[in-house]
Formats: sequence, C-alpha cells, structure tokens
Amino acid sequence: MTESLTDLSEFHDDVRAVARDILGRSGSETAPEWESIAGSGWLGFEAPGEFDGADASFAEVAVVLREIGRAAAPGGYPAVAVLAMGALGLLEPSANRDRMLRDTVAGTSVPVFAAAGEPTGRVPFRLGYVPGGAVLDGTAPFVLGAPGADRILVPAEEPDGTVVVVDVDRRTPGLMVTEQPVIDATRSFGSVLAAELRVPSESVWRFRGDPREAIGHLHDRAAVAVACDSLGLSEAMLEATVAYAGTREQFGRKIGSFQAVKHACADMLVQVTVARRLVDAAVRGIAGGDADASVAASMAKSYACAGAVEIAGKAMQLHGGMGYTWESGIHVYLKRATLNRSLFGSPALHRARVAERYRAGTR
Repeated sequence: MTESLTDLSEFHDDVRAVARDILGRSGSETAPEWESIAGSGWLGFEAPGEFDGADASFAEVAVVLREIGRAAAPGGYPAVAVLAMGALGLLEPSANRDRMLRDTVAGTSVPVFAAAGEPTGRVPFRLGYVPGGAVLDGTAPFVLGAPGADRILVPAEEPDGTVVVVDVDRRTPGLMVTEQPVIDATRSFGSVLAAELRVPSESVWRFRGDPREAIGHLHDRAAVAVACDSLGLSEAMLEATVAYAGTREQFGRKIGSFQAVKHACADMLVQVTVARRLVDAAVRGIAGGDADASVAASMAKSYACAGAVEIAGKAMQLHGGMGYTWESGIHVYLKRATLNRSLFGSPALHRARVAERYRAGTR
C-alpha cells in the first residue's frame, strides 16, 4: 500500500494545488461554494466509478482535509466526505443507498452521519419495529455539519442489538436538529434528536460486515480526519511565524536572529515533523484497511491535535502584541486547534486506547 500511495504523489500535488486555489479564494470566514467542491471531484474520491466517483481512497480525501486545516476553512466537506461517504461505502447496496451515493458525489445532496463528537462506545439511537414500519428514538450531541445537512444518516440499535443506519430527511416531523455554538466559529455542530420518529422499512440500511466494526472504523476515520486538519493548521502557523520572525525587527535586529526565537521555531518544526509522520501512517492504515489502523489513528490524533494547540499558542506568543489582535487571524487557528484536541476523542482517551492495545498484546 505504501508504494501505491507513493505512486500517486504527483496526483496528490495536483489535488493540493487545486485545493489551495479554491480555499484561498474563500478565506477562513466564507465556506467554498458547494458546487466548486463537487465540481472538483473531492466528494467522489472514494466512490466507485459506477456512481461517477474516482475509485480512489481515503489518502486523496486526506490531502484535501490537510489543506482545509491549513486554510482554517469552514464548510461541510469533512462531515460529508469522511463520515457520510465512509458510512455509505460500508452499507449493503440498495436502490436508495445507491441514489444517495450518486447524489452526494454530484453535490445535489448533503448527508451527514449522526456520530457524536465524543466517542462513547455506544450507539445513541434505538430502533423499534411496529406494524407498517419502525420508530426511531434517541439523541446525539455535537454532530459535525448537522445544521447544513439535508439528510441525516442515523446509526441505531435494533432490539436484538444489531446496529443499522436509518436515512432520515432533515425536514421529517419528529427529527430536530439544533445548532450548538462552539469556540471555533469555522465549524458548525448540531444536536440531533429523534422522538418517536416513524420511518419506512426502506429507509433502514444494513452494513455489509460486522456493524460494530464498521462504527469503529468510522470513528477512526473521523479521528484521522481531525489529525489531518490539525497538521495542516500547524504547518500554516509554523510558516507564518517563521516569515514574521524574518521581517519583524526589535532592537535593530530581526527577531529571528534571537536564540530564544530560533529555539521556539525549532521546537515547532520538530512537532510538525513528528505529527506529519504519524498522520501519514494513520492515513495509510485507513486507506489500506490495515489491522492496526486503530492504533495508528489514535497515535496520530493524540499527538497531532495536542501539538497543534501548543504550536498555535507559540505562534501567537512569537507574533508579540500583533498576535493577540483580531486582525492577525492567529486566534482563528488557536480556537480551531483547541476544538480539534477534544473532537472525536481527547489525547488522553486515544493514549488510553493505544495503551490498552499494547497491554492486551502482552497478556
């Protein structure tokens, strides 16, 4: 798998260039036009060719996610491409699922998978069956991208414990999506509440393999996606800080010539370099379906996201008084990094996952 990803490096460079162009035109306050995202082919990277997709992998999605973090760009791409498309790819084929895949790739539908921002290990929705259909109940807080979705893919547990996915129109009576404010203004979250929601049997979709493994895989995808975002914003903060230190003068010298500033920038570079290696390994694991993908995902998530907060904080400090102003824009990156640190699992939670895996291996 490593060789195949390396062979695609030139393609990744093209994707990266297009992403920087599209995101650069929008900035950190305006989301890119959804038509531009769909037209770029980003939504169909992992979709099969029969659904107008690219037959590519998560590695290509990760390239865009990293650029989104670098630009601190708003928009629903991570929620749709990482969780919704990931879930659709794990479900058994059906006329309705296939239609949603095709519509999502085309950009005419914006589905969101109702996964809570903090993995709890349980499925928050319950599905009961009644004559003529089923009834859905439950709630999930802080669902990424929920306020901008037109369809919600709800993971629900049946009476026998089987986990399924229920396709629900956002406007369906009995479904409530409430926007939840967070410290990071570049992302949108909403709580999803289903209260005795009647759903037809054709809206209940089943996973091809083990449902619990599928849910775990989706959480791993989400964790790696946030790690990619944190890596991108860390790279942006490092570049901005080095550029500033090379132009800002104090006491008749460029501040970049001061030993303390050099050391701080060097520490930032070390953190970015280590994070880059861990994120690359996690992306390869997810894209290749490796057995240890969960461990790689947790290592990348815990290190890259914790490091991004430190790097953004150092960037603000090294920019001096300018770094604390609204105009500098560093506060946007610091707030985004702070949310990333806890989104889809804190560093402590993911370190515990890694420790448990290795502890189990020594028994």
